[in-house]
Amino acid sequence: MFEKLYPYRFELFLTTQLLVLFGSIAMPISWFENWIMPLLLLLNISSGILLAFKKKRLFRFLLAFLAISALLVITGFINSAIDKNFNYAKLGSYFIFYAIVTVEIIKQVWKAKFVNKNVILGLVSGYISLGLLAFFLCLTIEILYPNSFSGLAIGSAATSEMTDQLMYYAYITLMTIGYGDILPVTAIAQKASIFIGLIGQFYLVILTAIVVGKYINQLSQPDEKNR
Repeated sequence: MFEKLYPYRFELFLTTQLLVLFGSIAMPISWFENWIMPLLLLLNISSGILLAFKKKRLFRFLLAFLAISALLVITGFINSAIDKNFNYAKLGSYFIFYAIVTVEIIKQVWKAKFVNKNVILGLVSGYISLGLLAFFLCLTIEILYPNSFSGLAIGSAATSEMTDQLMYYAYITLMTIGYGDILPVTAIAQKASIFIGLIGQFYLVILTAIVVGKYINQLSQPDEKNR
């Protein structure tokens, strides 16, 4: 089954990423964050495993990670009154997964000999994965150091809205737009914001330039053969 799905790995991964990002548009944020988003993250992890299908050790590790993530999600559904350590474990596991997958996407795009649909989709999904990494980083900072970001919804009833706001902030910072409605006010939040912006620029400048260069060379090859 995995072998048949492997050629569509980037399509599946990108589709589930977009559902995670924009799924809350179609339903109440609190309902989406508590019930739908954990399931969508599991789907995203499942599709992300395909990226490592040809690396057996990494593939087995990610399969084990998927089983642990599913267990954490089921535990969260059964017992909503869970302690902070449980949330830390989930955030840490998601961060590790997206870090591994992002590196794997970059490697596959970097090593691609020809620029095709998969390479373009991989380039896009890699950038979105960086945003998700940035989101988990910002969320972890806000949990460990409350009020690190000004402009967020406050109070226990606003937890879901705060999560959605940090997702928005992470991507706005990654794209270096910076509207100023949410601001990092502690030293660690400010340094994390600088890091996110730098990573986003490095990705666009370096990896996109490499892909464009490969595509130009690819177009020029038929002309060289005809000479």
